[in-house]
Amino acid sequence: MANSLTTTEIMKIIPHRHPFLLIDKVEDYEPGQYAVAIKNFTYDEYFFRGHFPEYPIVPGVLTVEALAQTGAVAILSQEEFKGKIAVFAGIDNCKFKRAIVPGDTVRLETKITAVRGPVGVGEAVATVDGKVAVQATLKFAIMQ
Repeated sequence: MANSLTTTEIMKIIPHRHPFLLIDKVEDYEPGQYAVAIKNFTYDEYFFRGHFPEYPIVPGVLTVEALAQTGAVAILSQEEFKGKIAVFAGIDNCKFKRAIVPGDTVRLETKITAVRGPVGVGEAVATVDGKVAVQATLKFAIMQ
C-alpha cells in the first residue's frame, strides 16, 4: 500500500512554503529511496502573468525545483536527515521535452540513486499525461 502525504504533512518534512512549495501531494514514497508527487498548475500561478502573457508556460527551472522538492521528501524523511535542509549541488543531463501549461497535472518522480554522507544523487522525471516533460539527474547536499 502506498504511503501518501498531504500538503500539511509535506511541510513537516521540507522547509518550503507558499509560494515556493511546488508539490501539492505525495502519492507514494519510501524514506531514503524515492518519492512520487503531484503538482496541479492552475492559471492563477503567479509566474504565468509574465511567462508568457500570450502563451503561459511553467518555467523549466520551476519544474526542476518541483522534482528536487519531491526528492527532498524522500531523503529528508529518512531518520538521520529529519529536520535538515537539502540544497542543490548540481543538475546534470537536464532535458525539457514538452511545455507544461495551465491546467496540467504533473507527476513528479525522483529516485535517490546514491548517498555518501551528506551528499547524494537522484534521477528525476516529470510527466504530463504519461509523456515526459522534464528529466534530470539532481545532485544534493544536506545542510545543518
